[in-house]
Amino acid sequence: MARLTRAERQARTRAQLIATAKELFLRDGYGPTSLEKVAEAAGFSKGAVYSNFRNKNELCLAVLDAIHAEQIAQITEAVSSAASIEERIARLQRWAEENIGDEARTTLEVEFALAVRHDEHLRRELAGRDKGMRDVIADLVRESTERFDVDVPMPADNLAAVLLSLGIGLSVQRLLDPGIPASLLTDLVRTLITVTPRAQSGTGSNDVGDGATIRP
Repeated sequence: MARLTRAERQARTRAQLIATAKELFLRDGYGPTSLEKVAEAAGFSKGAVYSNFRNKNELCLAVLDAIHAEQIAQITEAVSSAASIEERIARLQRWAEENIGDEARTTLEVEFALAVRHDEHLRRELAGRDKGMRDVIADLVRESTERFDVDVPMPADNLAAVLLSLGIGLSVQRLLDPGIPASLLTDLVRTLITVTPRAQSGTGSNDVGDGATIRP
């Protein structure tokens, strides 16, 4: 077996530290999890942590990046093969019910945001990641309007901001009251969608259901 290069070893160590930190942050919370605990649980020295991350904040940002990448991959996989807009919304709804309001993830996001709210650099970092999420949602909106011949009442970027904000708000609400349905998000999507005449005149595969408005 070929020996790993120094860069490959460092990348492997970094990935293991992120995976371990993710487990500890989600299990114990941001505050109680120290770099020493991460290093010990991962089987490395504290120096190995500092050679990859300047501090706990930077490590937590990497963990959040990993979590967001997983969520984006799940959403994209869930909706990409949908044959109609209604099927896409239904799949999104199933994802939302399983993920929006997840206690560990929501708590970590809120706890970290509150912990760094006075640090302008970290606030910009979080804002940039927030924009990245909005961009992904906006791309899905644009792709949906083109593929399924539907219209939405505002630019894709603005709608993405609305949907992400609602998703964040629902996460916090469902953390406190799991009885609040995540379907509120997809109900709003159905309300906003307008099917174009070309889609309506097709085979019916683009039917969005009773919640949609069909243009005359």
